Amino acid sequence: MDFVNGSSQAPTNDVREDLQPAADLDHRFPAGLHNEVVYHSAPWKAEIGRWLSGCDSVAKEVSILEMIGGSNCKNDCSGQGVCNHELGQCQCFHGYTGEGCSERLQLGCNLPQSPEQPYGRWVVSICPAYCDTTRAMCFCGEGTKYPNRPVAEACGFQFNLPSEPGAPKLSDWTKADLDNIFTTNGSKPGWCNVDPAEAYASKVKFKEECDCKYDCTWGRFCETPVLCTCINQCSGHGHCRGGSCQCDNGWYGIDCSIPSVKSSVREWPQWLRPAQVNVPDNAHLTGKVTNLNAMVKKRRPLIYVYDLPPGFNSLLLEGRHFKFECVNRIYDDKNATLWTDQLYGAQMALYESILASPYRTLNGEEADFFFVPVLDSCIITRADDAPHLSMQEHRGLRSSLTLEFYKLAYDHIVEQHPYWNRSSGRDHIWFFSWDEGACYAPKEIWNSMMLVHWGNTNSKHNHSTTAYWADNWDSIPSNRRGNHPCFDPDKDLVLPAWKRPDAVALSSKLWARPREKRKALFYFNGNLGPAYPNGRPEDSYSMGIRQKIAEEYGSSPNKEGKLGKQHAEDVIVTPLRSENYHEALASSVFCGVFPGDGWSGRMEDSILQGCIPVVIQDGIFLPYENVLNYESFAVRIREDEIPDLMKILRGFNETEIEYKLANVQKIWQRFLYRDSMMLEADRQKTAFGHVEDWAVELLQLIEDDVFATFVQVLHYKLHNDPWRRHIHLEKEFGLPRECLIGTN
Repeated sequence: MDFVNGSSQAPTNDVREDLQPAADLDHRFPAGLHNEVVYHSAPWKAEIGRWLSGCDSVAKEVSILEMIGGSNCKNDCSGQGVCNHELGQCQCFHGYTGEGCSERLQLGCNLPQSPEQPYGRWVVSICPAYCDTTRAMCFCGEGTKYPNRPVAEACGFQFNLPSEPGAPKLSDWTKADLDNIFTTNGSKPGWCNVDPAEAYASKVKFKEECDCKYDCTWGRFCETPVLCTCINQCSGHGHCRGGSCQCDNGWYGIDCSIPSVKSSVREWPQWLRPAQVNVPDNAHLTGKVTNLNAMVKKRRPLIYVYDLPPGFNSLLLEGRHFKFECVNRIYDDKNATLWTDQLYGAQMALYESILASPYRTLNGEEADFFFVPVLDSCIITRADDAPHLSMQEHRGLRSSLTLEFYKLAYDHIVEQHPYWNRSSGRDHIWFFSWDEGACYAPKEIWNSMMLVHWGNTNSKHNHSTTAYWADNWDSIPSNRRGNHPCFDPDKDLVLPAWKRPDAVALSSKLWARPREKRKALFYFNGNLGPAYPNGRPEDSYSMGIRQKIAEEYGSSPNKEGKLGKQHAEDVIVTPLRSENYHEALASSVFCGVFPGDGWSGRMEDSILQGCIPVVIQDGIFLPYENVLNYESFAVRIREDEIPDLMKILRGFNETEIEYKLANVQKIWQRFLYRDSMMLEADRQKTAFGHVEDWAVELLQLIEDDVFATFVQVLHYKLHNDPWRRHIHLEKEFGLPRECLIGTN
């Protein structure tokens, strides 16, 4: 087919073939000790580093025409949605649907009842009290002192006695506990009527299993309203209502960042300024402007972000039953930012950065890449949490349910937009944050670029590697999934997992700790499987890798009281939770990077504390491994070499160790989502006039972060992906002619 998005300004292929590079990048940027070429302090694979050094570094701004939409929506979405002024379509809030969002949905909390299960079988939204059917959430309801207080899950049901001493109590989902939650008798544990002040003063009792899980509230009893969590907090142009942005007049998009013709040019976001605005000649005659054209200076690569229906993103945020799910932050009783430890938070962080980025464009004709924002991190954590997200049709498999979301998103963009067919989706980008990455991606989108945390090429581990049955994708039929691998290093990219900014760790500069203060040779702290107390019972957990490491080098006794066969004093392999995990990593030369149920956050832990990562997972790529030169800062060990691991590590001389440690120190910021964090810091400074401790530390960092690295990779791919090479378009790219040919 004919592709129409390329990297040449040449009018014909003949002219393109005659072009000769004006400069020899191989000689200008020689490779280092491990065949790496350094660009912005990072050791890249040679061909990539050379192109970035010679081309990305000299990229200039080009003029891009941005269309500011003015299409209206039916009934202005009835106040229950946001009008997409590009398409003239409503994006409805939770519980509403229809062309003008005037139809109210009935999203029940409970599954169908039966004599044996009067409230239906268990689902996270299960409710014995009042069900808010716009959100499928359970509350105390009318007739109680606090009708808007949540009755979340176990709160409203009785408990069965433990089957044995020390065993946990189990909820009985067939028997409501209404006496205890509705009572006004102070001698009984109440919930819906208990006064918070009296409870905090221990003057009255209440059911201890009840708590405040829902977003937008704080306190043991949800008595304090606080900021809800939305994408980019609605960009200052709207109100966050529990995950969905209610945009101000004239603004739209998931984060209210897109201006319409009704907005003030003075308030446009930075990625649309400064702009030269052309008003149509007939505007003075009709008094009505449908669209405006604005000329803006931008650097490529340019990213178009689909404004998908909210079911793929904001509704997954708005309806969540646990405030920490699939977000990287919430807000406390003072509306200060509380960063979460959700490893899946990377998806939200990258999405926010793209939306606020100078590389964003509203002009799909000029876009180099197209980002499709499906928040699978929410589907992971929310699968089966309400009847409308039930996995019954998917045999209980979260992987199958999530595949369906991506397939429906594909159907939508193919039907509503013209861009997919121009490249068979090769210039489209999807983020798969799951433990096993894009293994379960529908076959229709596999041409696209996949952003993942799990780069399994299936060269060795050619089936589902998770020990958690609900994520297993082996049984998804090929007519839905196809037969693709989980990761293709020629087109996809592994991104770091989310790690929250820790002001103490940042100020301590553990990443910069020198060699002489790293006393341990090797360190790993984590679940080591069934041989240890509280270990995962499945032999398939970690593909058996952690278990083999523990068998050889375990430094804590297993259930039989035995240490590893090759236990050594300077080698720490333990399942015992460290009192100061970051300090322990920073006190070690080498740190283990092994899988869990798919990816784990151990690579990020290692790099962020300046420890040389030791990767053991055959055929599985780590963050940036197909673009950065791993030999210069990491060690890869084959799984069958585990018995020789310490012998291999002790074989490195001090010169090589110092070299790798120095490179880890140069790249560690590329494992931080600093751009997204600083967007939040700016919002907090605007709202409260001060900068929090974590932001003070981040402001001192100047090297490239995750988002900067992502953009650099996209820029390289724009001009070096083989599928783009035969394309000829008269576009401005802001680069010398030799950079437009492809340099590898």
